[in-house]
Amino acid sequence: MLEYFKNKMTTRRDALKSMFQGAGYLALGGMFWGELVENASASPLALRPPGALPENQFTKACIKCGVCVEACPYDTLKLAQDGDNTVVGTPHFEPRDVACAMCTDIPCVPVCPSGALDINLVSVLNKETKEQKLDINKAKMGLAVINKESCVAFWGIQCDACYRACPLMDEAIFIDYEKNERTGKHAYLKPVVNGDACTGCGLCEHACITEQPAIKVFPVDLVTGKVGDHYIKGWEKEDEKRLKEVDETRSDDADVGSAMDYLNSGDDIFNDDF
Repeated sequence: MLEYFKNKMTTRRDALKSMFQGAGYLALGGMFWGELVENASASPLALRPPGALPENQFTKACIKCGVCVEACPYDTLKLAQDGDNTVVGTPHFEPRDVACAMCTDIPCVPVCPSGALDINLVSVLNKETKEQKLDINKAKMGLAVINKESCVAFWGIQCDACYRACPLMDEAIFIDYEKNERTGKHAYLKPVVNGDACTGCGLCEHACITEQPAIKVFPVDLVTGKVGDHYIKGWEKEDEKRLKEVDETRSDDADVGSAMDYLNSGDDIFNDDF
């Protein structure tokens, strides 16, 4: 009988030991996964498919199903893995390897079940039929940035690889011709990116002839500033309309007037003591 209880205690002890070990492993795994997600979220360098919501919204809406990856006919999209500097399981692409082919039917977007890829962001409204039509040129996957120090075109060597590869030639990328004063005979053919038209497809980066691409696509928010609503482009009628929306009658006008009168009176500056 004593031996029976000893065996029971040993079995119970082993069970409790295994349970606590399992809990410890689970806690460590949770800590590791939390750190992984935090680090990935802190490195917003991933280029997302067309129609992706803003990064912070996208990572919350994406259910990591991989349907968009399967729908891509050119194997451009891939699911992020550990070490890709983004949230594991989310779709992204690396233009230097495989750029976006700018499919006119944008197959990766309509299949998204969660709305992380918003079809409205890559569509235009037909004014006559009032129907939406897919337009890949509306995509904002990123923005191409040129490193003038490593771009051979800025050295005076003739190269227009990125310009020729751009599906929106003379819109997203155009060539700025400039006389080469050093030689006096040749012209610089300098590529210039139009941020309003660039879709971030990465075909320019993929085509760049330098060992490391001199033109590279980055997420839009990473390489653009924000002017602020208080600046108005007076030469643009649409932007100037915002001036009319500003309420010119301020509730504190009286306070402003009294303050100005006080500052201009000089009563506290000049007095009888001087």
